[in-house]
Amino acid sequence: MVGDNVEVGIYPLAEARKLAEAEELDLVEISPKASPPVCKIIDYKKFLYEQKKREKVIKAKAAKVVMKEIRFGPNTDDHDYEFKKKHAIKFLSEGAKLKAYVFFKGRSIVYKDQGEILLLKLAQELEDYGKVEQMPRLEGKRMTMFIAPKKK
Repeated sequence: MVGDNVEVGIYPLAEARKLAEAEELDLVEISPKASPPVCKIIDYKKFLYEQKKREKVIKAKAAKVVMKEIRFGPNTDDHDYEFKKKHAIKFLSEGAKLKAYVFFKGRSIVYKDQGEILLLKLAQELEDYGKVEQMPRLEGKRMTMFIAPKKK
């Protein structure tokens, strides 16, 4: 980044400033605690721009975890179950995590064993598409289970 007619070397601070002004660049202090302090002649705006660009690329490459939810009732019938299972398969094949839960309304909490059986049946049928991260667990009026997609 140093201009063509500036040599790399050790310069006194005043001379380094003059060189930076002559090149119409900025004198940036790299490590102030060193003896003598280390400075670099660069275009600071361009440096910030490139740094932002690198951070954006890193952020874009970071894995984005998508969470999809499927809600069941404790007495969900077979057709609804199959319909929701197809959606679950689609979500897992797209790479999204799945949160399947049974919601107990009012007095239906007495059927919590049915809800657990339903979620375990779902986990067993989705074995080819995903792996159970958390077994069914009752939290208030919800019984929740998490399934992560299998790696391809």
